[in-house]
Amino acid sequence: MIDDLPNADAAWAEPKPTALLILADGTVIEGQGIGAIGHAVGEVCFNTAMTGYQEILTDPSYAGQIITFTFPHIGNVGTNDEDIETVNMASASGVRGCVLKTDITSPSNYRALKGFDFWLKARGIIGITGVDTRALTALIREKGMPNAVIAHSPDGNFDAALLGAEASAWPGLVGMDLAKDVTTGQTFRWDETTWAWNEGYGRQERSAHKVVAVDYGIKRNILRLLTEAGCEVTVLPATATGEEILAHKPDGVFLSNGPGDPAATGEYAVPAIRDVIAADVPLFGICLGHQMLGIALGGETTKMHQGHHGANHPVKDMTTGKVEITSMNHGFAVDTGSLPDSVEETHVSLFDGSNCGLKVKDKPIFSVQYHPEASPGPRDSHYLFTRFVNLMRERKGEAPLPEQS
Repeated sequence: MIDDLPNADAAWAEPKPTALLILADGTVIEGQGIGAIGHAVGEVCFNTAMTGYQEILTDPSYAGQIITFTFPHIGNVGTNDEDIETVNMASASGVRGCVLKTDITSPSNYRALKGFDFWLKARGIIGITGVDTRALTALIREKGMPNAVIAHSPDGNFDAALLGAEASAWPGLVGMDLAKDVTTGQTFRWDETTWAWNEGYGRQERSAHKVVAVDYGIKRNILRLLTEAGCEVTVLPATATGEEILAHKPDGVFLSNGPGDPAATGEYAVPAIRDVIAADVPLFGICLGHQMLGIALGGETTKMHQGHHGANHPVKDMTTGKVEITSMNHGFAVDTGSLPDSVEETHVSLFDGSNCGLKVKDKPIFSVQYHPEASPGPRDSHYLFTRFVNLMRERKGEAPLPEQS
């Protein structure tokens, strides 16, 4: 009889949960813990990318968020030192946790240096596996991005009531300035260029344009593509004033991506951006930089219901009529209707019609809502770096370069 077999009860017993995801409405989701031990509070979003989990988890734009991966197999190709997107390799990106469907397998890629679980522990990221991520994604689509606590305890002992109270008490991302938590602490020069197979990253040998990049949570590959395009890049902290930016006598200014509420960060960033606009210097912004540029031009931003997070978002470039597949990560958007007549909408999301780009009609200024550096994601939008360079070339009386993806 089966009852006579040793450890029969243990063989059929459900494993004790070692991780919880507790939503602010009291919903408790159980699973198995991975990564760092402890608990963290944040906003739960979902990302639809099928690859690039390491770039996603080191993107400072995710500060304050718990990422649900809709692709079930995360961590299977391990981790390496080349796919980290935080500028400081050792710094945390600010992401609060990750939610996975299946358990992590052993690394199966020649570039892997460390297993995913070990890497999560080293970076202080809490994870939970065994979650029905399709159901969680459907919940977010229906009700919006919830605040939650993610907790990992190897012994499975939790004070669920206390954790739930922390989730419900967390104020959320509206009104929260997170750029100050992920920006660089000092000005520095960047000269690394893009990655080549079997060679790694290169170093810039010559440059033609001086660019100041304001770091609200900038990604490494953005800086690489700027240097690859011939820009001598100087990176300044998010708190840099207009006077400090213009003191470098730049040919162009770049406003980076970043986390949090653009209106909150804009309290100190928008005046600096307006100074650059008044100086008539070519200006290119993405994501948080795009949103704060919109505010500086007289527009407003709104919190999105579920946000855009993934590497498969179709966007139409209204200036060319072309459609590009883009990488996105944002929970706020520029309200097109709030923009003045001097600003033209240049890009539109084909998912929901939200604003994805703008330009000033009589100034060398433009921005997009998505991530043209493609880390991770498609390279359809690389042409935007050429568009930026051409604004600087035009100021110097030089012929434009052809825009290519």
